[in-house]
Amino acid sequence: MLRLRLILLLLAFCLELKPSFSRAPYALRISCGARNDVHSPPSNTLWYKDFAYTGGIPGNATRPSFISPKLSTLRYFPLSEGPENCYNINRVPHGHYSVRIFFGLVAEPSFDNEPLFDVSVEGTLIYSLPSGWSNHDDERAFVEAFIFLKDGTASLCFHSTGHGAPAILAIEILQVDNKAYYFGPGYGQGVILRTDRRLSCGTRDPKFGVDYSADHWGGDRFWNSIQTFGEISDRAISTTNSIKQASKSPNFYPEALYQTALVSSDSQPDLAYTAEVEPNRNYSIWLHFAEIDPSVTAAGQRVFDISVNGDIKFRDVDIVGMAGGINSALVLNTTVALSGRTLTITMHPTKGTHAIINAIEIFELVIAASKTLQDEVRALQKLKSALGLPLRFGWNGDPCVPQQHPWSGVDCLYDRTISKYVIDGLGLDNQGLRGSLPDDISQLHHLQNINLSGNSLHGFIPSSLGKIASLEILDLSYNFFNGSIPESLGQLTLLQRLNLNSNSLSGKVPVALGGRLLHRASYNFTDNKGLCGIPGLPTCGPHLSAGAKIGIGLGGCVAFLLLVTCLTCWWKRRQNILRAQRIAARDAPYAKARTQFSRDVQMARHHSHENARTADENGPSLLS
Repeated sequence: MLRLRLILLLLAFCLELKPSFSRAPYALRISCGARNDVHSPPSNTLWYKDFAYTGGIPGNATRPSFISPKLSTLRYFPLSEGPENCYNINRVPHGHYSVRIFFGLVAEPSFDNEPLFDVSVEGTLIYSLPSGWSNHDDERAFVEAFIFLKDGTASLCFHSTGHGAPAILAIEILQVDNKAYYFGPGYGQGVILRTDRRLSCGTRDPKFGVDYSADHWGGDRFWNSIQTFGEISDRAISTTNSIKQASKSPNFYPEALYQTALVSSDSQPDLAYTAEVEPNRNYSIWLHFAEIDPSVTAAGQRVFDISVNGDIKFRDVDIVGMAGGINSALVLNTTVALSGRTLTITMHPTKGTHAIINAIEIFELVIAASKTLQDEVRALQKLKSALGLPLRFGWNGDPCVPQQHPWSGVDCLYDRTISKYVIDGLGLDNQGLRGSLPDDISQLHHLQNINLSGNSLHGFIPSSLGKIASLEILDLSYNFFNGSIPESLGQLTLLQRLNLNSNSLSGKVPVALGGRLLHRASYNFTDNKGLCGIPGLPTCGPHLSAGAKIGIGLGGCVAFLLLVTCLTCWWKRRQNILRAQRIAARDAPYAKARTQFSRDVQMARHHSHENARTADENGPSLLS
């Protein structure tokens, strides 16, 4: 029992310590075009080298604004690289992120000094660079968005609009609190916050570099300065006192933000700020207050209403009472839908004679685009490689979104049942393609139309095409496809037009396809010398399966090898015989003399033998 209690106490202790050992927030900074990691002043911030994230061309950079990081390289994307180019970053943990992209200028006189292009994050168009962006020290030198990344990747794409090559100086992807800039219902559910502007009220100079240490929140932010809202009587005040912020707030703000403010005057008690915005958009407005005016010492001494375009959003705002004292921060947020181009924020005193404000943040609420089914995106990428698609096509990012920049040659359809886009058409005819058709094309389950005619594609027609049940039109004419027509094409019951003419196909047309001609289907098999089996084509001989053809081919190869072997052996034997005959003919006279000599010797020996036998028979010689 004592041991069990000790185990429980140890577990409780570990659970209490768990937050202390939690993973550090994800942070990635890329110095685009850099070959090595670099550090930038004044905070010695680390920027990683640009390696294996994208295509494009590295080059030397000109910084368009003091806001831009002090980096010397960039990466640009001429139209020859394709109309859309992307940074694809993998292994990004699930979470809420601040994504910031800094734009640059190519430091070469031959380049357009100010390219104009569109920027998308995860398939959602978030920014279009306006003309003149490089001549202002404000938010136009970069784009910032707060987005939830859920699939382990981040895709940042740049879409050419025909006005110069997109050029990117740096990219930041920094993890923030999951409740940062929480604006109420709909937060995190397919909504991206794009920073429109930040204003630090009552300051002479923009605030930049005041919260570099806030990596856990999202890095440094740029706060533009404003000393008056248009009324000469507006006055700026400041303090050196410490500002207390809500301890449980998921947002981090630099203390210096609350140490300056704008205060209205007796002659003009209202404070009003007017901004030009894009029409027919939703905006999230964040208002920052801290009572730093020495003339206000208690709650109830300064009370005012806040309205947006004439509609009161907050009544009886008492900073001291709501924040819990003087020198304490108060943050108010509201979301508005605007139909016009003007946004006016007004603070009207109801008690006391002056209104006050420290800072304003305005964000555009961008509805995240529904992306394309991931299996079909992967299938298109494999098709891109197999077909040898030229660079001018691009085919980077998402094929269907942003809707303003779909992939060339790809038709998309929104499937409401899965809330995703699917691919229902491929139109890549007469594009000079020289590859082959991969089996992975069957992963495009929703295709209704395929047109790859007029190219130089070769190889077999993949039998996997028969798995695309929705296919109605298949045009592979005027290519170099060989082999037979797959039997699986006969399973495509919706197929109404099939053009396979002007290829190098052979064999019998599948019976199912031939029968479909009776149902007003339009098929064209002409200019294929080896096809047969339907009216208009030659009559087929004995039909052999592909396996039988392979077996016959292998048997023929073996027989040929045996024949060659036998002929080789016979030829060598014949050569040996001929060689022996030539030797025999050359040595014939010598052989005849030797033969005569041998015969004379044998006869002499025989005669001696006969004489000896006669002497034995007749007895001793009388002479002896």
